[in-house]
Amino acid sequence: MRVDLPVPEVVLAIAAHPDDVEFQCGATFAKWSEAGTVVHHLICTDGSKGSWDASSDIEALVALRQAEQREAARRLGSIGEVRFLSQVDGELGHGLELRGEVARVIRELKPRVVLGHDPWKRWRIHPDHRAAGRLAVEGVVAARDPHYFPEHGIEAHRPDAILLFETDGADHAESLAPRHVGAKVAALLAHESQFETTMRIDIDGTDIDARDHQAADFGRRIFTECRDVGRLAGVELAETFHIIDDI
Repeated sequence: MRVDLPVPEVVLAIAAHPDDVEFQCGATFAKWSEAGTVVHHLICTDGSKGSWDASSDIEALVALRQAEQREAARRLGSIGEVRFLSQVDGELGHGLELRGEVARVIRELKPRVVLGHDPWKRWRIHPDHRAAGRLAVEGVVAARDPHYFPEHGIEAHRPDAILLFETDGADHAESLAPRHVGAKVAALLAHESQFETTMRIDIDGTDIDARDHQAADFGRRIFTECRDVGRLAGVELAETFHIIDDI
């Protein structure tokens, strides 16, 4: 298990949904942002399936989830851009047109490190995560070679590394301080529309103290996960990835 890349100047996370970045690499982004890294987010879908309420106003939900993503990035200290491909949640593809859009973003933002879902994770059931992972790795290939999408009119760009999260083959860890994990929790709690669906926080209850207790329990779960992962790398706290640095 490798530990810690040199602090990169610019990074880009490519994720399926609003909140995926924060769950998978939020503390790493807080650490790098603190060190001066320009951190960018590219969210592939509109998050329009992110409610268990069948009567939800979908247009309002999409707008809310974009606002939550921007606030989450702010809480991580990110000074880069938050971009959206705005594909329909649950229907993300990975064809040539979308690959070209991702390659364009990589060429424009010039990240030294690209982060994304591991598209080869076993038994993954969510199609958007598979598709977003493929877009990330295939977008890097397209961005690095000048004969892909020359119509962009943008110089080709080759990142130094890809870090794949949600992986079965973790071989790289980013070590963290408690404040970085705290920033991750704060960023996740910016996604209030997801309290019920992913964080087990009661959105309908009238007992504010109980809701605060559930939010605190959620934060403790995140700290526990980072401690458990850190043990694999011999550090106190960590997030882990599979690294590809032969690009």
